[in-house]
Amino acid sequence: MTTPIRVAIAGAGGRMGRELIQAVVDSPDLTLTVALERAGGELCGQDATAFLGRESGVRITDDLGALAEADCLIDFTRPEGTLVHLDACVAHGVNLVIGTTGFDDAGRARIQAAAAQVGIVFAPNMSVGVNVTLKLLELAARSLKDYDVEIFEAHHKRKVDAPSGTALKMGEVIADAWGESLDDVADWARHGHTGEREPGRIGFSVLRGGDIVGDHTAFFCGTGERIEITHRSSSRANYASGSLRAVRYLASQPAGLYDMQQVLGLNG
Repeated sequence: MTTPIRVAIAGAGGRMGRELIQAVVDSPDLTLTVALERAGGELCGQDATAFLGRESGVRITDDLGALAEADCLIDFTRPEGTLVHLDACVAHGVNLVIGTTGFDDAGRARIQAAAAQVGIVFAPNMSVGVNVTLKLLELAARSLKDYDVEIFEAHHKRKVDAPSGTALKMGEVIADAWGESLDDVADWARHGHTGEREPGRIGFSVLRGGDIVGDHTAFFCGTGERIEITHRSSSRANYASGSLRAVRYLASQPAGLYDMQQVLGLNG
């Protein structure tokens, strides 16, 4: 019988952390060994699956040394926390699945450097459906180079970065298919007398409110027609499912930096 992959979860007390914990404990090929919270978190010491009405024997902790008991950490926290966890994973030889968004260039460079020592899947969205959507966007962009493109995204009111990492990735995929850099063709905001829309630009718009899990739409607007490619998330379960696929993928890979397109075999 194959030994289960030992999984650690960061942000164990949050909504996404709990979704991940439930997904891991319900997977026979994985075992939950570490549940991390921020230093001094009020949930530290509690059983990680208490919210499910059962005992796992794994206590929520702020001790990063506990990562020595894991093969892979899944992290959907915030950039500053993820980078602390990144250093601990390197120190303990632990693979890392990063679903956190909002990194600056320096943060992304640290992730790239760490991937020389451990396996890392780093993606703005772990959803299988979102990553299939990205592949569809690549195909559309190659065929619709003269269409006006707008990207709209909506998230819950507590999301702290905008546009979302997924919206940015959508823009990057389209710009790359056009042979452009997103920074060179993006319009991040419009206000006042903007003049006519320039061709070859990608516009972004953002909604924040309520408990929206995540909606993303890319509009390809041509003369007499409009194509909309949309992905809507109604729960976080799809992010958890994709994350577990990333954990399994890393278990058979050498150190390196990977994305979900590679995990799902969509990069061919």
